Amino acid sequence: TAANGVEGIERAEADHYDLVLMDIQMPVLDGYGATTRLRQNGYAAPITALTAHALKEERDRCFRMGFTGFLTKPINKNAILQEAAKYIPHPAT
Repeated sequence: TAANGVEGIERAEADHYDLVLMDIQMPVLDGYGATTRLRQNGYAAPITALTAHALKEERDRCFRMGFTGFLTKPINKNAILQEAAKYIPHPAT
């Protein structure tokens, strides 16, 4: 977890993550700014937006800004698991 967007960038760039869940509204630097900076720095891992705004325009904006996924709040466990399953590799069975 990160307390703000700047910390989120630092954590994302310091380690390998299969998926980043990025809150849109954060102090210091919001999720849009953090995602934009990550993408400008060449960060290629999937980033899913977490937002209370469910309008299509918000979803479209998130994808234009470099997010690869979009979830609306309140987030439920199944929604997060379904989103993670899109990006996190599964062991061969």
